[in-house]
Amino acid sequence: MNPSEILASGAEELGIDLTEQVIKKLLSYLDLLQKWNKVYNLTAIRQPEQMASHHLLDSLVVLPYLKAGRWLDVGCGAGLPGMVLAIAQPHWQFTLMDSNSKKTGFVQQAVIELGLNNVAVCCSRVENWQAPEKFDGIISRAFSNLAEFTSVTRHLLAKQGRWMAMKGEPSEQELQQLPDGIGIEKIIPLRVPQLEAARCLVVLRAN
Repeated sequence: MNPSEILASGAEELGIDLTEQVIKKLLSYLDLLQKWNKVYNLTAIRQPEQMASHHLLDSLVVLPYLKAGRWLDVGCGAGLPGMVLAIAQPHWQFTLMDSNSKKTGFVQQAVIELGLNNVAVCCSRVENWQAPEKFDGIISRAFSNLAEFTSVTRHLLAKQGRWMAMKGEPSEQELQQLPDGIGIEKIIPLRVPQLEAARCLVVLRAN
């Protein structure tokens, strides 16, 4: 299957309804990622078909568990999952943050080329950054362990907000090392079409 077919069939399997316009933008983002990757080495995955499953579908899989609102993607890298989610949900607001200027440079260019008006890009270390308004949700994909993820972003989460950590299988030790006042709401097992690796979404809240 080509990337378009992988994306369409994968989204259908996940129960996510993507419009033609959204599919077109997601594939355009993939083209940009592939083009920039040749110079900037943004991702180790080179094949467009693999990018469609390992990047697009692996980001979209969490969409049914998220709520509308203001989202922060910490350690966004080349824009994953924030860019993909922002394209899929144009009425939600996303801030994509990474301390690597090469990666945020790509994300900013992609935002411009794709005409996304619901994405802000920030090159900073999250622990040093102050937002004008707190976020309803903070998401990360392989950013760090859960303790660090929640500690360095705690000042940015709204009172009723949630952390969403996209992980492989978190160890019992990692779950037990959460800072005081932070609890596990649920751990949602995920199955990504075209991808055999174990995935889950750890939902955390401030007690």
